[in-house]
Amino acid sequence: MSRRKDLLLSLLLSVASIVFCLLAAEIALRFLPVSTGLRSMPVTATDPVLHFTPNRPFVNSLGWNMHNVVHGRVNNAGFVNDQDYVRDGPPLIAVIGDSFIEAQMVPYAESVQGRLAAALKEKFRVYSFAGSGAPLSQYLIWAGFAVREYGARAAIINVVGNDFDESFAAYRLGPGSWQYARDAKGVLQLKLTPHHAGTLISLARHSALARYVIINLGIQNRLFSIRWLGQMIFGKPANAQARYAGNTDASTDATRVRDSLAAIDAFLRDLPERVGLPAEGVLFTLDGFRSADAASAGQGTYFDLMRHAFIQKAAAQGYEVIDLDTRFIPRHARTGESFEFYDDNHWNAAGHEVAFEAVMASKLLANLRQ
Repeated sequence: MSRRKDLLLSLLLSVASIVFCLLAAEIALRFLPVSTGLRSMPVTATDPVLHFTPNRPFVNSLGWNMHNVVHGRVNNAGFVNDQDYVRDGPPLIAVIGDSFIEAQMVPYAESVQGRLAAALKEKFRVYSFAGSGAPLSQYLIWAGFAVREYGARAAIINVVGNDFDESFAAYRLGPGSWQYARDAKGVLQLKLTPHHAGTLISLARHSALARYVIINLGIQNRLFSIRWLGQMIFGKPANAQARYAGNTDASTDATRVRDSLAAIDAFLRDLPERVGLPAEGVLFTLDGFRSADAASAGQGTYFDLMRHAFIQKAAAQGYEVIDLDTRFIPRHARTGESFEFYDDNHWNAAGHEVAFEAVMASKLLANLRQ
């Protein structure tokens, strides 16, 4: 009996020690710049546009040591932007994209949309509509929303390496996003994956320790790299040893390439009706490899194939496409600077400056100014 009591006491002491350590970590991390996240709102058939909890400040930091701290704001419309969005005023230019445009990792004033808003002040409104993980298919929804709700006269859509295959839910399920699925006739149609944060996620949002583990340490990415877990969640095996080029898996698997080309075709098919702008009112900026060496190493990779296909298909339908590598590569050769963070492939301030300068020199902006 005494032995059983000793074991029970040891167990209770161990549990108490773990609880104490977790509580101490929680308290300590509340005084440190742990990433807060943006807290997406529920997305349903009656409220189908993904956005974040409005009127809320956020903190973003990178890595275990919480460096590159940025303090930002989610505005009245639920998007990362220092401006509140209004329906009246000068003509609106909407900037659409994923985490590159959401841009939690740079101050708003250094983002492409912040620079455009400052440069075009009093002549145009410049609003951004973006969220991490969004693919081409979701861009249609935000661009159409910007036109309907805020009267956007033009849309700048930034395209990156994982936008093509991830337009299919089969490649990456995006809760709250619109993605393509084949109907009974095999035709690609947009389909919403509803989203409502569960109890565990809601609790985690209020815990500094949970946010540190999930966001700063990126524990979910490590878990999803486990083959069986990745297959269970995403419907395909995760490939922890994959080679990456252009911020996406370099593999040119025939099925993936075929599906991605089909996603581009469906996106360009749906763009006029879903968005409601003429071809001359839409500008695409296309991310690249950002240096001559990386571009050379990336020849023939998935992103290389998709970049060329997107440029050709969009241009054939009258859309302006700016290949940002035509600006990244010469500037890198001239200055040697990097356009991303050393531990994060998103654009840093210099990367956003390149995109800003490209937009300022675009035909779209020249036509709008006239």
